[in-house]
Amino acid sequence: MIRNTAKGQDGWDKPPAAAKPGPEGPQGMAAVATPRGRPSNEELLRKPPQEILRWLQKVEAENLKLMYDHGAMMQDVNRRMQVHLMEIRQLREVNERLQRDSQELRDLCCFLDDDRQKGRKLAREWQRFGRYTASVMRQEVSAYQGKLRGLDARQQDLIRDNIQLKVGPYSPSCHSGR
Repeated sequence: MIRNTAKGQDGWDKPPAAAKPGPEGPQGMAAVATPRGRPSNEELLRKPPQEILRWLQKVEAENLKLMYDHGAMMQDVNRRMQVHLMEIRQLREVNERLQRDSQELRDLCCFLDDDRQKGRKLAREWQRFGRYTASVMRQEVSAYQGKLRGLDARQQDLIRDNIQLKVGPYSPSCHSGR
């Protein structure tokens, strides 16, 4: 069976992209699928040693370049990982600080709420005390006003008695009724 292949840059036959391995090869053995760009065993046996050596050197150079690129990519990945880990540490520290601040604010809110409730209770007690004091003061003022009226009436009586005593028992105004 003739393969439909194309020559690559290295001069080796490359299988087409859609080619699938089938039962071809000597003595009815199945052909081994080869990686893209790698010649089959049959092709290697047909090539002269210098071409095989060039192909091998090229493959080794590509392999070395791939390993170097892989190492560089791994270094880049590790560097990025370190940057991300540092960011995570910093974010954790910020998060812990914010959690501490949040807890302090919660505690402060609880304290202020307790203080506010105590203030309201104290205000209610002062209002009750004020109402009680006002009622006591009203009673006291009322009692003193009653006493003042009584004292005023007594004073008026005393003034009349004094006037009567000054006029005397023999005064014409006093004896007119006798």
